[in-house]
Amino acid sequence: MAKKPKHDLKWVKETLSLPENHNWKSQDGYNIFVAGRGAVRFDVPEDWIFEPDEKSFKFFDGKPPNDNCRLEVSYNLLPEGDWTLFPLVSVMKELVEKDERNILEKGEIVSLKRQTARIVWTEFKFLDSQENREAYSRTCIGLGSGVQCLITFDYWVDDAERLTPVWDVVMNTLTLGLFIRDPRQGFAFPD
Repeated sequence: MAKKPKHDLKWVKETLSLPENHNWKSQDGYNIFVAGRGAVRFDVPEDWIFEPDEKSFKFFDGKPPNDNCRLEVSYNLLPEGDWTLFPLVSVMKELVEKDERNILEKGEIVSLKRQTARIVWTEFKFLDSQENREAYSRTCIGLGSGVQCLITFDYWVDDAERLTPVWDVVMNTLTLGLFIRDPRQGFAFPD
C-alpha cells in the first residue's frame, strides 16, 4: 500500500506587508499568530520556529530536535447551538486523568472568562520517559464564538522560569472567533 506524503497539508502560511495604519498590536518581542481568519489568535515569541501539522500548528523555541519546548494549537468550528453549559472543567479533569505520561504532580484548574469565551487550563509535572527528565505540560481548552481550541505547552522543569511568562502571554492574548475580513488592516467584523 502506498504511503501518504508526509506533508500533504491544508495549511497555508502567508506573511503580509502591513500598512502603517494597521490595527494589529502584539507585545514587544512577540508576533501575532492567527488561524482560520481569526478563529484563534494569540501572541507567540517572534524568534520561535513555526511548523504546521496535519491538524494543528506547532511552535518551538529552536529547530527540532534542538528545541526545549513545544507549543501546539488546534481548533474546531462548532455547530450552532448553546455551548454556555458545556462542562469545560470536567473535560479538563478527564483529559489529565487519561494522559498516559508518568504524572508526578497535578495543578489546579484555572478558569478565565473573556467577552464571549470561556477558557480553562491546568498544568502537571511528568517524568519524560525518553530523556528520564522532569517536564511540565500545560493544557488549555477554549470555547467561544463558535470556536473550540486546544492548546498544549510542554517544557522542561529547568526552563520554567524562562517559559512560564510565554504561557502567560498566550493566555492573556488568546482570542476566539474574532474573524478578520482584511488581514492587512486588522479590523474584525462579524461575518
